[in-house]
Amino acid sequence: MITLLKNARILTMKDDKVFRGDLLVKDNKIAFIGENYNGEAPDRIIDCEGNVLMPGFKDAHAHTAMVFARSAADDLPLDEWLHTTIFPMEAGFQDGDIYHLTKLGILEYLTSGITAAFDMYFHVPEIVKASEEMGFRSVILATSDQEPISLLKERYLTINKPDALCSYFLGIHAEYTCAEERIKDVVALAHELKAPIYLHVGETEKEVMGCITRHQMSPVKFLDSLGFFDYGGGGFHCNYFTDEEVEIFKKHNCYVVTCPCSNLKLASGIAPLARYQKAGLTIAIGTDGAASNNALDMFREMYLVSTLQKVTNKNPAVMDGFEVLKMATVNGAHALGLNDCDVLEVGKKADIIMIDLKNPAMQPVNNVVKNIVYAGSKDCVKMTMINGKVLYYNHEFFVGEEIETIYAKATEITERLKK
Repeated sequence: MITLLKNARILTMKDDKVFRGDLLVKDNKIAFIGENYNGEAPDRIIDCEGNVLMPGFKDAHAHTAMVFARSAADDLPLDEWLHTTIFPMEAGFQDGDIYHLTKLGILEYLTSGITAAFDMYFHVPEIVKASEEMGFRSVILATSDQEPISLLKERYLTINKPDALCSYFLGIHAEYTCAEERIKDVVALAHELKAPIYLHVGETEKEVMGCITRHQMSPVKFLDSLGFFDYGGGGFHCNYFTDEEVEIFKKHNCYVVTCPCSNLKLASGIAPLARYQKAGLTIAIGTDGAASNNALDMFREMYLVSTLQKVTNKNPAVMDGFEVLKMATVNGAHALGLNDCDVLEVGKKADIIMIDLKNPAMQPVNNVVKNIVYAGSKDCVKMTMINGKVLYYNHEFFVGEEIETIYAKATEITERLKK
């Protein structure tokens, strides 16, 4: 399949420059970017009408299937939120639930221009099946701290295939939910595979103090003492890092994944991203799950990433809009191991979104990049293409399944879990 996206404003994300031109997609890759395409006849032509083409957003921390708990566990502190609502509902999962709920989450990703998600949840085969059927790119993180280490290894070796939509990383939920021996076993596997590891870390002050009580060390320092980050990886949330922990992350080229909406709603804290950025850490952005956010919306996250740093640092010049957009696209792609999906370039995967500049929020076009970060919303997403296939266009889905069927199944599962 050859698709020509013509008459576009193109933002490659190699820099902040926008230029007029055409982009050709052949099968699942970008085959041409330039002012005027005159080559092989395409099978499909999409007139972009001067709208913006750019790389899709990468949700660098998500619990996709947790859409079941959207607005079901609100206005609670994290511990109570987890133990009185989330964990009891999750205990009621049946075979197939994660598969159906993941499909609903993917629909929401598509409306937000999210073309890949770092999905940390249970029942990995169901996530893979849902993602492949919907045409969505999922990077799945080991999350059950009870699964045999041999199963983690098997998944790592079998899911990670060239050109596959889904890939698999090693991880644990968090230091405070995982036995020390289990952490050591995951570290040993990471060393065997020379693979990075990810986890929730530094999310709350209580978590940090608990680790210091147990191990006389802060979480990142404790994990580093076990060789946890020897092959890279990173952490989700990272609201409370000492200077020493920042240096540990820098030494191992670890990623900080910030989730401002979720952290604000649970009153967990505000990550000092300007400090991390100044120290040379690479920052990506995640939505977390719909249970704590409650939306899977990269536009809200980008706005907060920038503005929270401006107010906490009392400096409107920190956290520039382009750097934030880079966090949501390029940095996120690298954190997910998707180096072939980071920028628009010939030979890269065709994971592309179109931003509608005819939306009132995008007018006048003073600065495309700043408009997207500071004025943009999901309503501005006109197209979401993943792996060369248009899955969302003009507020319509093209995922091979009736949307109402996905909604109905998710509602049925949610009602059962609430009982």
